[in-house]
Amino acid sequence: MGPTAAGKTEIALELYKSGKFELISVDSAQVYRELDIGTAKPSPGILDSFPHRLISICEPWENYSAGSFCRDAITAMQEIAANGNIPLLVGGTMLYFQALQNGIADLPEADPELRAQLDEKASRDGWPALHQELEELDPVTAARLQPTDAQRIQRALEVCLVAGEPMSELQRNTEQALEASFLNIALLPSERSELHTRIEMRLQAMLENGFVNELRALSELPRVSQDTPALRAVGYRQFWPYITGDISLEEATEKTVVATRRLAKRQLTWLRSWPDLHVVDCLSDSAAQDVRQIVDSWLGLVQRPE
Repeated sequence: MGPTAAGKTEIALELYKSGKFELISVDSAQVYRELDIGTAKPSPGILDSFPHRLISICEPWENYSAGSFCRDAITAMQEIAANGNIPLLVGGTMLYFQALQNGIADLPEADPELRAQLDEKASRDGWPALHQELEELDPVTAARLQPTDAQRIQRALEVCLVAGEPMSELQRNTEQALEASFLNIALLPSERSELHTRIEMRLQAMLENGFVNELRALSELPRVSQDTPALRAVGYRQFWPYITGDISLEEATEKTVVATRRLAKRQLTWLRSWPDLHVVDCLSDSAAQDVRQIVDSWLGLVQRPE
């Protein structure tokens, strides 16, 4: 696990070479087809040599949730174990990791019609107004959300209105998703400023590799719009106004850098309170070696005969 641009994929590939592991992506954006450059998806060549499960498994207009991930990941993990190998989960979607290990509440499925109504209301009144509405229906959830966190406010309101109960109340009744031994390793930066530099460099590389053309091609698909689930991903959301001519390339780039830094901050916040976490400095030259030592030590313990 780790924040964006921490180098998770590179180290996972090194572990894969040992022949003991099979890879599972834990990324809420890489599940979508056609979103390649902007999600930092491994290249086709890498995927041929290092197969990843749960990459490019659904269309951009389809909803994919933590519950969907748990079902797919558990199936993949069972298949990998049946092959005699160890599932190696790699990514930065912390909600997915948490749901897999701690269980997930039985929340109602997405309601496209209700979401459209909430989007229309937000366009008219603003997301802070919907945040105030959420405070009345579910003050516990509202307290942990920013008034501009559109995606989470929308989902919390949707759950309240469909289920007739606050989402926070439903989330108290969780079931264990999977019984397994987990080794949690986090790649964290010893210098936040260096991570920010990596974020900027990676965005520049994405732009040079054709990210804007990728987004334009996406926008021309018949079922894709600004509100398409996949296009809530960081980068795609900020660059959409650029391809529609509403902001400049410089503005879109700046907004994406800011949004990506905020994403990294949220990921780090999740990880600071994660139990039983093995931390490795992602900026260290020995990061891959350090991870390997932790893994080898853990495998020796879990595989030691009684």
